[in-house]
Amino acid sequence: MSRVPAADNTLRILDFLSSQRGPVPAAMVATALELPRSSAYHLLTVMTERGYVTHVPEEKRFGLGPAAYALASSYTRQQPLTRLGAPLIAKLVDQLGESAHMAVLHGTDVLYLVEERARNRPSLITDVGVRLPATKTASGRAMLARLPASQLRADFPESHEYAHIKRLIEPVRRDGYATEDGDVTIGLASVAVAVVDHAGWPAAAIAVTYPRSETGVASLVDAVTAVATELGRRIHGNG
Repeated sequence: MSRVPAADNTLRILDFLSSQRGPVPAAMVATALELPRSSAYHLLTVMTERGYVTHVPEEKRFGLGPAAYALASSYTRQQPLTRLGAPLIAKLVDQLGESAHMAVLHGTDVLYLVEERARNRPSLITDVGVRLPATKTASGRAMLARLPASQLRADFPESHEYAHIKRLIEPVRRDGYATEDGDVTIGLASVAVAVVDHAGWPAAAIAVTYPRSETGVASLVDAVTAVATELGRRIHGNG
């Protein structure tokens, strides 16, 4: 038994929320973790104030907040995901002759962890450490499309914004990959595929950026998908 039950229960709540497909009622948290409902509500309130949990008042549900994603992103920046993904990105660039990168969700932004520029290709603004709105990038759209509707609503609570996101990711869910054309840099387009973790959540996205006048999407999708699938296997410990 922990000597600091409040700290232990806080971490248990984070573990529980991270295993769910989307925000859940506080009563479910209390029941699953065998906590008094009052204790569960108090802890969830504090965690919401600190940004580790997001409250969806219309649904009376709680899900992971931006601070939790930031914490996870900090871990992946430091070691495993970057180390696992970097050699795969390098091989992808050699194979296609186009620049490639890997990004993770950071709240409603994407954060770039790996960037590999191909020879004789222009510099990109998607350098390591750069953050961009997820909705603007192919990487962001690929990852948003893998989130359940309840999590999307928690991240984009404004009704008009949520409706826009749904329209934006509809073709991504249908096709299995995302694109953007000139939304980040005029004259350049990107194609991206999400890397899915053991719980079905988007752990990262692999993307290739190319001059739209020289390359077509179809010739890139299979290669990007193969890298995303391989990184998913490596995350699971099966690589």
